[in-house]
Amino acid sequence: MGTEENSGFEPATGDGPVPVEPAAARAASVRTAFEGLLQIRRLTGSGEADPLAVPAPWERNRPVRAVALALEHAGAAPSAVAPSGQRVSAGYRVSRGETPGAVRVEWTGPPGSGAVHDEEEALAGCAAALRELGWTVLLYRGARRRRYLEVEPPGEPSGGRGRA
Repeated sequence: MGTEENSGFEPATGDGPVPVEPAAARAASVRTAFEGLLQIRRLTGSGEADPLAVPAPWERNRPVRAVALALEHAGAAPSAVAPSGQRVSAGYRVSRGETPGAVRVEWTGPPGSGAVHDEEEALAGCAAALRELGWTVLLYRGARRRRYLEVEPPGEPSGGRGRA
């Protein structure tokens, strides 16, 4: 039997293939998965003043998946990769962060896609969507002065790097 991570719905992390599923069907799947996430927050967040306002233990244990779902639900476009490994579309890319429990969100795309010019505005939109869901989001500059977000559940220690 497969685990939850390798069967059923998978949110787009930006490292997968170009979607082949019809847009309406994908949107319905994302909506259902996000409603499930909110239900998890309701059921497990009884000690919180507003259980919908903070990441649930499920999200803290699967931060890449939870952040990718939140971004896809917010309408952000994921990047995509061809079978050859080449990036074929511009959008967000979610990966493990530098510290345990943290997630890195970049805005990336193939050469000539304009991703570098869109990244400031696009990452600001990603940050707003994630903060609305209770995540702690910090903006950094990395290699070649490219911006990226470091996303953590509230109360987690920061990586301690300088902000952009």
